[in-house]
Amino acid sequence: MNQYIAIFIIIALGYLLGRIKIKGISFGSSGVLFVALAFGHFNIVAAPEVKNIGLICFVTSVGIIAGPVFLSNFKKKALTYIVLGIVTILVGAGACIAIIQLTKIPTALALGLMNGALTSTPGLAAAMEATGDNLTSVGYGIAYPFGVLGVVLFVQIIPILLRTDIKAEVSHMEVPESEIAVKKPAKITVEPFGFFPFALAVVCGILLGNISIPLPGGAHFSLGMSGGPLMMGLLVGALGKVGPVSLEVNKATMKGMREFGLLLFLVGAGTEAGQGFVEVAVQYGWSLLLYGAVITIVPMVAVYLLARKVFRLETMNSLGMICGGMTSTPALGTLISVAGSDAVATAYAATYPIALVMVIISSQLIAVWF
Repeated sequence: MNQYIAIFIIIALGYLLGRIKIKGISFGSSGVLFVALAFGHFNIVAAPEVKNIGLICFVTSVGIIAGPVFLSNFKKKALTYIVLGIVTILVGAGACIAIIQLTKIPTALALGLMNGALTSTPGLAAAMEATGDNLTSVGYGIAYPFGVLGVVLFVQIIPILLRTDIKAEVSHMEVPESEIAVKKPAKITVEPFGFFPFALAVVCGILLGNISIPLPGGAHFSLGMSGGPLMMGLLVGALGKVGPVSLEVNKATMKGMREFGLLLFLVGAGTEAGQGFVEVAVQYGWSLLLYGAVITIVPMVAVYLLARKVFRLETMNSLGMICGGMTSTPALGTLISVAGSDAVATAYAATYPIALVMVIISSQLIAVWF
């Protein structure tokens, strides 16, 4: 099948699947992921560039839209986000270690499960480097689909179960216009849609993401294709201008780019993960799916309770933080749709870098000690 045709067939079918609701729960845009998994199973796989371009477009757009309110929200809860980001990965790593000890599966396979359950490609790379074993990629492929599905469903189910007043909570997260720095007119506007600041953020973000920082044990940390553009998007959105040049964006344009980027990312990630998934699960045992699900569910539940009961975060803020702690881009897209606002992305952006560092370090330490 022609790859371009396949991509848009997957998107169309995914939207149809995503519209199906069962007791108020739907896949939304993530329906594209599950159609993509099916196509991947039949070896219809999108080129890697599709996933990467989609990821860059999505996180950059999210950053630019959320930028004006990010700094204000982060200053109020910086320590909370840092602690919860660390705890999320520590709980996931603890679940991984428990599975190694109780089931005696190979450490490399368990590390793959952990990084798939936490949807962390940088963590997978660190685990593969530390173990030198291809079983890590096998475990990742098995756990990744539920790693995505679990968080996508969690951020939809929790507000329904708790009967959350979503509009009220989101209004608390959005910074009033009076608190956002007033932007003086007479600035130079390059174009009216926002593609100039978008392109600027992408270029600078990719360069930032490529900076490699050495970590103990010989591995390296970088923000990568997701973290770098996200951070630069936040910066561009927060600045609003550079000298006399306007960096203001058309929010409708950025929201369109955000959704289209998410779709491309889901097509690429889904077809890639679906390739050989059933065969691998049959070969290594379906129990591995259960182990991966445990590593996905336990951190979410534990950290959600910690966020609500100890740190007193509101539900939508807690769920944004969980999306970042679980490094789940698809879940953030779903949460934005549920909330009807990009304000939830500020908690994601605050927690994501912390979780990214922690999952890399945890992968290395488990590989050495277990």
